[in-house]
Amino acid sequence: MTYTIILNSPEETEVLAATLADLLEPGDLLTLEGDLGAGKTTFTKGLAKGLEIQRMVNSPTFTILKQYSGRLELNHFDVYRLENSDEDIGFDEFFSSEAVSVVEWARFIEDYLPKERLEITINRQSEQGRKLTLHPIGRRYEKICRELNL
Repeated sequence: MTYTIILNSPEETEVLAATLADLLEPGDLLTLEGDLGAGKTTFTKGLAKGLEIQRMVNSPTFTILKQYSGRLELNHFDVYRLENSDEDIGFDEFFSSEAVSVVEWARFIEDYLPKERLEITINRQSEQGRKLTLHPIGRRYEKICRELNL
């Protein structure tokens, strides 16, 4: 089952992500797909606010991973640079940790991802508008989507 929501502004994207953050537990995994500029980092900023992270969140494009401390730890991956690479930077350790992990461009490391996760695709509908499609894989993530009341 998939869930779809239309958002009309970056602020609405951040609010949805902050609401989702309230439902997350240590070890949860979210994957984010979408074209450049679709709003993946905006979504992650909202998630970080919901996790009570005080530091400024920006895309870890050149470092691949940034880690943040808040109510829960956050691992923010941007694996765009790993396209066509077989490099394993120890993903198993990160995904089995107590942190929430968010992976932008997750399709580039598909072989390293745990089976159960919440896949989120962000598509541009207009200059400000976005369509988010949530695809929960596993009971835990199905429950989260139901609790979001989408």
